[in-house]
Amino acid sequence: MNYDIVAIGSATQDVFFSADAFRVVGGEQFPTGKGICLPFGSKVKVRKIVFASGGGGTNAAVTFSRQRYRTACVSVIGSDANGSAILDELRREGVDGKYMQVRHDDITAYSAILVGDDGERTILSYTGEGARWDAERVPWENLSAKWLYVNSLGGSIEMLERVVSFAQKTGAHLATNPGPGELVLGLEKLAPLWKSFDIVGMNQEEAATLTGLPYNDADAIFTKLDAAIGGICVMTQGSRGVAVSDGVARYAASIPAGAVVERTGAGDAFHSGFLAEFIRSGSIEKSIQFGTANATAVVMQYGAKAGILKAGDIGPWPLVTVTRTQL
Repeated sequence: MNYDIVAIGSATQDVFFSADAFRVVGGEQFPTGKGICLPFGSKVKVRKIVFASGGGGTNAAVTFSRQRYRTACVSVIGSDANGSAILDELRREGVDGKYMQVRHDDITAYSAILVGDDGERTILSYTGEGARWDAERVPWENLSAKWLYVNSLGGSIEMLERVVSFAQKTGAHLATNPGPGELVLGLEKLAPLWKSFDIVGMNQEEAATLTGLPYNDADAIFTKLDAAIGGICVMTQGSRGVAVSDGVARYAASIPAGAVVERTGAGDAFHSGFLAEFIRSGSIEKSIQFGTANATAVVMQYGAKAGILKAGDIGPWPLVTVTRTQL
């Protein structure tokens, strides 16, 4: 089949917990300055528990399929019940899962997610089979796709290089929201590969770390990333919104106010929604609007997929206003 998009990235089984006993405490020992505290040696009563699949690869694939793109997903799962459940869900969502790699060394990646009352969360993540990518197991010669969307590859530079090589040979377009394993490779290694990408997205904290520039200096960060990326740079900014650079102009939008139930999958929803609209219209402004709408819908429910928008569904909120500044 000739796919519109092949999503390549992680697949996980997630379980969400909320509890009255969760306490947010401040402390310099925490990277974010805050931590979740639980009573040591006690049994904690859980208020709510939700099981859902996650992972940037499968989350993005569901966005694309719900937007009526012919979609396949390439990821790594275990030969266990959770892996089978992920495959079944992809089938129900209309995503072709025949290129999923099933391994027998470990279990499917698993996350326990502790959710605070404000929707913020702490994720206990076990990578499992998700770190065991094998580029040779992908039948590249049988793949035909207009776009490849790359999410977390567990730091496999070999897999990333094969994706770029495939796109260069076939003329496929490339977009990525890289995972921590890829970002830790550093800009020097990533830049030669990113020159082939139409869209590269990450959050501002990741971008600042990658470029070695101050977090608050968005202009300097964009200038450095524009030089490293062949196409558009998308930078999410948490509660402040999103900024985008195409090397000619900068675009910005804030996030609409709304109830937040749980934030897992918001980044995946934004970046995949941005790409889905960009393929459809080619408009950065509309892509920001749809990506924001998709992310807003996701954080209003538990899990990374439940709120993902379907074709024609824009949600019960107004489209954000996008400003454009010429460079």
